[in-house]
Amino acid sequence: MTSTPKKTLQVTWLGEQRYLGVSESGHQLLIDNSATKIGVSPMEALLGALATCTAYDVVEVMKKRRTPLASYRIEVEGTRADTDPKRYTHITVRHIAGGEGISAEALERAASLSHEKYCSVAASLNSEITVETRVETA
Repeated sequence: MTSTPKKTLQVTWLGEQRYLGVSESGHQLLIDNSATKIGVSPMEALLGALATCTAYDVVEVMKKRRTPLASYRIEVEGTRADTDPKRYTHITVRHIAGGEGISAEALERAASLSHEKYCSVAASLNSEITVETRVETA
């Protein structure tokens, strides 16, 4: 029997609507939905997770095809529902890349491979996820 890989993140409330997430490797993520934002909101972080996940894949696919990117950025835009919960109902991910030998067709293929096969964030957004909630008092 194989074990299922797990990721953990500890999130601590810093006051107002500000939180600090610390990964198991010790890296930090500031999530902030307060009036005086100094970090990204939870929904912005979700867009960022999708964009960086697919960016990683596209860069690797293009490098393996011997057409490494000289420049690359992703513009991601999410449309949210008007009612609670205000989930994303549509997300547009725009890949903009350049470099010697880079064609729109090759970039499209790399982006499609990412979104349809490799990107775990995209796969998570496209599937039903069971969320278990537990509470403890300190």
